[in-house]
Amino acid sequence: MHDKTMTFSLGTDREGDIKRVLTIVYDALREKGYNPINQMVGYILSEDPTYITTHNNARSLIRRIDRDELLQVLLKSYLDG
Repeated sequence: MHDKTMTFSLGTDREGDIKRVLTIVYDALREKGYNPINQMVGYILSEDPTYITTHNNARSLIRRIDRDELLQVLLKSYLDG
């Protein structure tokens, strides 16, 4: 049995890409009249892409991001901010 802790790290460029996608998705949801936070939380919890509008290609963009990466960037931003 191994008792080592695994590490996970994102490159700075990837983090910036994820933040840009989140901003685009947020803006697209707002433009279509949705509550962006509620919709994005629904997507994160369920991974159901129908929570995200297709407006401005938002659904396609967010589906390119792995949920683990997305959560890491959100948590880091919250704790560092």
